[in-house]
Amino acid sequence: MRRFARTTLTAALLYSVAGIGAHAQETPDELDTRIGKLTFESGYPSKETVAKLYDEMDFQRASQAYLWGIPAVGLNEWRKAHFNVFKAKNGEMLSYLDFAEKLGILTPNYTTPYIATFIDLKESGPMVVVVPPGLIAGMVLDQWQRVMADLGVVGPDMGKGGKYLILPPGYGPVEAEGYFVIQSTSRDVLAGFRLLDADKEKAIAELIPQIKTYTWTLDGTGEPMPVRAAGDVKWTQMPPHGMAYWDSLNEVIQREPVEERDRFMMAQLKFLGIEKGKPYQPDERQKKILQDGAIVGEAMAKVNTTDKRVEPPFWEGTNWKHALVVATDQKANTYDQLDERAAWFYEAVVISKAMLTQTPGVGQRYIASYKDADDAWLSGENNYRLHVPADPPAKGFWSVTAYDESTRQMPVTEQGRPDISSRKEDIVKNEDGSIDVYFGPTAPKGHEANWVQTNADKGWFAYFRFYGPTEPFFDKSWSLPDIEKVN
Repeated sequence: MRRFARTTLTAALLYSVAGIGAHAQETPDELDTRIGKLTFESGYPSKETVAKLYDEMDFQRASQAYLWGIPAVGLNEWRKAHFNVFKAKNGEMLSYLDFAEKLGILTPNYTTPYIATFIDLKESGPMVVVVPPGLIAGMVLDQWQRVMADLGVVGPDMGKGGKYLILPPGYGPVEAEGYFVIQSTSRDVLAGFRLLDADKEKAIAELIPQIKTYTWTLDGTGEPMPVRAAGDVKWTQMPPHGMAYWDSLNEVIQREPVEERDRFMMAQLKFLGIEKGKPYQPDERQKKILQDGAIVGEAMAKVNTTDKRVEPPFWEGTNWKHALVVATDQKANTYDQLDERAAWFYEAVVISKAMLTQTPGVGQRYIASYKDADDAWLSGENNYRLHVPADPPAKGFWSVTAYDESTRQMPVTEQGRPDISSRKEDIVKNEDGSIDVYFGPTAPKGHEANWVQTNADKGWFAYFRFYGPTEPFFDKSWSLPDIEKVN
């Protein structure tokens, strides 16, 4: 009996080993893959295959790094313009009030006055931003465009005004009576505002002179800096193309602390010649891969923005979707929002809690469309009509703005006005209170007041903004139809 058991066990083991051998699969000499033919010698990759796979690995990493870096690069380009183009001081607020001054900003509102500054906290130390009381809303962002604080009517001062003390990374905590204290997560910080009063000229005259910035120490404060006009100069904060994109991203990496969430990305960038604390000197192979990665990465960013898979239509059966699809901290329940933040910051800049309002009558909401009712891309040589039903749900005002597909900025046209809003004095309403807005290269006869000019050789897209969205916006009892192509 014992001998039978041993014999049975031996047979079972032999069968098991034989089974393993039968199921073992040797590497073929050639593999046809989506990146071409891969060859192997005795199971090992050939010299040519090793080079091909490393090139492909680094190219894929470069393409994904492009998407990852979008919010930081976009803000870094504006930071550089603040100091190098506008010749502004560290922490000096600049006003962007007219079309020319706003032209370099990604998807700005044509009608809203902006005031913004960049602060290098390593150079300045703690900095104070003085917010006046009134209809003003703003934010303080870190270099990755995460919200560290809202300012004004949706901030802790609740529109009553206040002093915000911004501390460099690792500086605090400090006791500062009379200040709202913000602990920054980055060296470079943006602080900015928009003026919301219906009387724009009054708001500019009364509020802007009260906005100040100054340095702060335990021993005292520096000289207050007033706001000055940005001025009519050519500039852009659009993320650049090609190697210039990586130059800007490397600059951010060298200036800013590496966060725990980004350590794997740092490992991938290392083999592309971008490494924290090391000279930025990519070789010819790395440059070629970075250039190719920027081309494909931007193409991915474009589809991720204009044909969002992270967001369903806001109104069922339409092409209107939320433009802003990322949280203020860029976090979802189980992941950080890589695609969502790339979708927003590829075509826009800044974010605040107010821009994601869930409270009727407060804050803003932005809905975007890139296609017409026939699911064709909006193109400047065509004529279109947007029918805005009566009583748009906006306590403050609403506006619809056309933007250039290529630059994501306001288009430069002979008309010089890329939007129609409820604040436009000569806007023409239909008998039922609805409004028809027209887009096209030439004005439709009899509808000139409601027309936005487009460039015939370029694609465009639209943002419909609700300032102080009311309940019919949230419950969707009011809806906006698609933009229609017309003859």
